[in-house]
Amino acid sequence: MSQLHHDRLVDENEAVPHTVPTQRTGDAQASDTTPEEPRLTEVTDLADLTGQAEATARAGIEDVRPASAVPVVIGGRPSRRRRIPAPARRPAVYLAAMLVGASGLGLLAAGDRAVAEETDVVESSSVSVAEELGLDVGTQAAIPQPEAAARLGELTASRAAREAEQAAAAQAQAEADRLAAEAVAEAARPDAVLPVDGGRLTSGFGSRWGTVHAGIDLAAPMRTPEYAAMDGVVLEAGPASGYGLAVYVQHANGDVTVYGHMDEILVTPGQVVRAGDTVALLGNRGQSTGPHLHFEVRLGGLGGQKVDPVPYLRERGVAI
Repeated sequence: MSQLHHDRLVDENEAVPHTVPTQRTGDAQASDTTPEEPRLTEVTDLADLTGQAEATARAGIEDVRPASAVPVVIGGRPSRRRRIPAPARRPAVYLAAMLVGASGLGLLAAGDRAVAEETDVVESSSVSVAEELGLDVGTQAAIPQPEAAARLGELTASRAAREAEQAAAAQAQAEADRLAAEAVAEAARPDAVLPVDGGRLTSGFGSRWGTVHAGIDLAAPMRTPEYAAMDGVVLEAGPASGYGLAVYVQHANGDVTVYGHMDEILVTPGQVVRAGDTVALLGNRGQSTGPHLHFEVRLGGLGGQKVDPVPYLRERGVAI
């Protein structure tokens, strides 16, 4: 039985030298197990993959070393040593780098196709929405100048109408605020007041010096304001016998209040006055011994019964 060894036939009778199998760096080791099929993994980082391929290529280039001499047995004697070159790895490394580059280009191309498809979808969606809304996506002709002017006029008129409505609303609000303020003031206004602030009672109602004093006297400095005791209407205002000057005010219940001896009258007949309104300035006219207000109350009218003003005002919350 013959054996092929370095392209030379060896006779069975020749002594075959004992050889020890050696392993060089880079040689594949035999394995009893069946090699697993390579699995394809998803490429997530193209730059990292390219770096790994370059590192593998450099390692393959650096790993190429001169092969050691292997003795060849010829005729039972060792012949001269031959150098058997190690298997080259450069083609495999170059192939790996080419595969990595092709994969990167494929990924880039796939990304470009995806972006293009998304753009097409967006554009088609926009067109479909415009069509559904009835919008003309084509070029529209400009409207005539008279029509544009008419539209601007309508816009101006609409704006003017809105401004007028807003002004009317503001005016109505201001009027409402005024009426509300008046209502508040009216509610806070008293029903009756003392005719002279700070007036000092110097003479009461009743008999005095052999006659009837039909009112009360309230002394105060000259030209001190005199107020309407309650809401009413001025019946008379002017000179009066014994009073010098006098004012007569009739109230809602028909009663009349009389103010005399004033220095100046500030109201006229028929004028509406409210409680606290100034009707005259205090004086010393007529039958008077000093500056004071002569104040009377007549029930039911000018010719009605004269009553004491002190309890009359007290019943209405005014103390003297």
